[in-house]
Amino acid sequence: MQSPLELQIQTLPDSPGVYQYYDKDGKILYVGKAKNLKKRVQSYFTKSHDNYKTKVLVKKIVSIKHIVVPTETDALLLENNLIKKLQPRYNVLLKDDKSYPWICIKNEPFSRIFQTRRMIKDGSEYFGPYTSGKTVHTLLDLIKELYPLRTCNYDLSKTNIDSGKYKVCLEYHIGNCKGPCEGHQTLENYQNQIQAVREILKGNFKESLKDFKQLMQDLAIEMKFEEAQKIKEKIEVLENYQAKSTILNPKITNLDVFSIVSDETMAYVNFLQISYGAIVRSHTLEIKKKLEETDAELLELAIVELRERFHLNSREIVVPFEVDLGENIKITVPKLGDKKQILDLSLRNAKHYRLDQLKQIKIVDPERHTKRIMAQMKKDLRLSVEPRHIECFDNSNIQGTNPVAACVVFKDGKPSKKDYRHFNIKTVEGPNDFASMEEVVYRRYKRLLEEKQSLPQLIIIDGGKGQLSSALKSLDDLGLRGKIAIIGIAKRLEELFYPDDPIPLYLDKKSETLKIIQHLRNEAHRFGITHHRDKRSKSALQTSLETIPGIGEKTMITLLKHFKSVKRLQLASEKEISSVVGLSKAKKISEFYKSIQSNSK
Repeated sequence: MQSPLELQIQTLPDSPGVYQYYDKDGKILYVGKAKNLKKRVQSYFTKSHDNYKTKVLVKKIVSIKHIVVPTETDALLLENNLIKKLQPRYNVLLKDDKSYPWICIKNEPFSRIFQTRRMIKDGSEYFGPYTSGKTVHTLLDLIKELYPLRTCNYDLSKTNIDSGKYKVCLEYHIGNCKGPCEGHQTLENYQNQIQAVREILKGNFKESLKDFKQLMQDLAIEMKFEEAQKIKEKIEVLENYQAKSTILNPKITNLDVFSIVSDETMAYVNFLQISYGAIVRSHTLEIKKKLEETDAELLELAIVELRERFHLNSREIVVPFEVDLGENIKITVPKLGDKKQILDLSLRNAKHYRLDQLKQIKIVDPERHTKRIMAQMKKDLRLSVEPRHIECFDNSNIQGTNPVAACVVFKDGKPSKKDYRHFNIKTVEGPNDFASMEEVVYRRYKRLLEEKQSLPQLIIIDGGKGQLSSALKSLDDLGLRGKIAIIGIAKRLEELFYPDDPIPLYLDKKSETLKIIQHLRNEAHRFGITHHRDKRSKSALQTSLETIPGIGEKTMITLLKHFKSVKRLQLASEKEISSVVGLSKAKKISEFYKSIQSNSK
């Protein structure tokens, strides 16, 4: 007999709509949208989920509600509204819902222009919201430089002005206002200035520049050079501001650009608004993932949210890949030209914002930073568990002499230097990297098993398929194959090789996973080379000491312990050497090295 939940799923329509999941207590768990409600909801219960949160969500679902809508665009809008209203536990979290500043043109005679964070529906015009207070102040300063507008809050009705109710203030006397309160400026002239300000707030500087240039020429013709100079200064202010903003073809206008970067837990959507070839607004929205949402799903949700929040009405949207936002909006995925250039700029902004946030998290919440890195490595390297404990092996020899190997250990993505180990190759003669790798891997994990120490979740072999195969033989002999993940990394193209897979994996060169693997590889190489050099130096020192007549093994060890290297011994005076091994032996050693130096000359 079918359960009530199974019956609900089977009877869902094949139409676009929004579905809502509820738990046994009737609490909302999740809100989602779908082109086909039945197929989308069934997918939660028929396929296996890698994401732990999705598994938990599916177990908690007791009942499903749905709302059918005409199109997927309507579903997208409804989903956005329901998420904001119901705040379901498993839905993405849009993290920066705050009050933004606007620029208001007040609905009154001789309109005032000012900054506000409250929208009052009294017929006033509001431009914004702006994501940066600095942008608002810059625009208001620009307007103040260009147009002498009133700042008082008097009711400048025709009756009040005609009756002489108000007197001009200091702003009039210093030239910041033309005195409409006493009738020194007509309403028509004032509102023409307000219209010019409207165009500037929309990003259209062309009309204001044109009017100012015409006025400057007229004043120059009338021999009013001082006034013409003031207008010229205003033109320079306007052109300077426009130069800072313009980065595109001025023909591109009324365009919204969206891009997204994401990792395992967060997504960052950057938005740029373009008007008359200038960026008039930039904002990055931070989204906390709850389930296995795709970039396309997150971008669609973010676009709807940002268009609603910033009251955007452009008919064309530039995005990095196709999204479904309905028939009324033109979706452009540029490959070349100005639009591709601005999309790349948006993507760069999103990446920088993400990096800034990650740096802050690393300082404020290092455990969260570690969890994110480990989750990302698990996904990138296709592992079954997070690689909290990683070990990397590297061989080192020169033409088969003094062969050694190194094992470095990283825990939680960081070097654990107390766990580093050196290996002197014992069973291999000559330059045989494959056999050397087989020996050290076997020795390392045989010892860990005997001492009942914890094994790593991931082994990295510095080398290609050959070294990886040799390491696998040792894991087979110890019965560890399949219990520890193992990969090889080839230096030339940073190829990652997996057992029994001829096709290598290539990670993004800028990915954090590859950077950690490279750090491991470089540490293993450094640690191995250092040990190899020390061994060679010791060998060279012993060889040179053995050739000195009258110097035995005991004396060699004493000298080795005191001077550490052959170079120090050569540079030491006879008196310094005699303090260690006595005058007679010191004389023999000193004369021996003097004869070598004279022969070399």
